[in-house]
Amino acid sequence: MVFPADSGDDLAMSHDINVTPFIDVILVLLIIFMVAAPLATVDVPVDLPRSTAQLQPRPDKPIFVTLKADRSVAINDGPVSRDDVGRALDAASSHDREKRLFVRADSAVSYGEIMQLMNLLRTTGYTKIALVALESPPGT
Repeated sequence: MVFPADSGDDLAMSHDINVTPFIDVILVLLIIFMVAAPLATVDVPVDLPRSTAQLQPRPDKPIFVTLKADRSVAINDGPVSRDDVGRALDAASSHDREKRLFVRADSAVSYGEIMQLMNLLRTTGYTKIALVALESPPGT
């Protein structure tokens, strides 16, 4: 069998990369991250009471101790049992008991329960405690 020598109508080889599938994958990943990013910042839901006090400056990385409506305690965004509050605070503050703790409590929680939490914080060695409330305009 004889093959013809190089005929002039052969297609030339293309060495280009098809980037369309790559762009499709990148766009899908972008959409996934755009949807997932807001879900990654979970906050402890608490209904704070309002206050007309003047705003005070807040440290760069505040430590929040939250007393929720069901009387459970959370430090920053993580739930903690009352027995482990001291260890969790030490981990969050790098064993610096002079750091100010910001206590926030649901408005459904009684004053006595808040005082019990503050006494628990005091017995663990944290005495600098600030109470957090929602800002309310004067006269409301």
